[in-house]
Amino acid sequence: MNNSKLSKPKKISKMKKIMIAMAMVLTVITTNAFAGVTVRQEVLNAFKTEFTKATDVNWTVGDTYYKAAFTLNDQMLFAFYSLEGEFLALTRNISSLQLPLNLQKSLKNRRKGQWITDLFEVANGEGTAYYITLESADAKVVLKSIGGSDWTVYKKSNKS
Repeated sequence: MNNSKLSKPKKISKMKKIMIAMAMVLTVITTNAFAGVTVRQEVLNAFKTEFTKATDVNWTVGDTYYKAAFTLNDQMLFAFYSLEGEFLALTRNISSLQLPLNLQKSLKNRRKGQWITDLFEVANGEGTAYYITLESADAKVVLKSIGGSDWTVYKKSNKS
């Protein structure tokens, strides 16, 4: 009977060690996720309020913004915030089949001899815009559509 009383404290002690080890691992993982990037608390609070179920969050910092790359509902998203924590925009890469139907049709008429190399959606306080990069053997053009209206040329360049 004395042996069973002595073995119980060892089990508790082992459990404490396991919990401490798990806490240390989680601390290292969390610290490494933000390694090298210091994000202001205002920005983190704004992000956590808006995207409570976000996972795999990675931050980068530009001259005038913070960018959070994260997963939400099995989709990779990018949120942009001002340095003060104001939400600027949310972007995601999409396929041409996810475009509004009128933009798909308009694109089909424009794409002769070109292929899509980039396509993303931008949502912000002003609405939704789409940017698509089309390339051919000797040229590259970026088209833009605001609010699902027709495409306009945003940028055009020749390949060298």
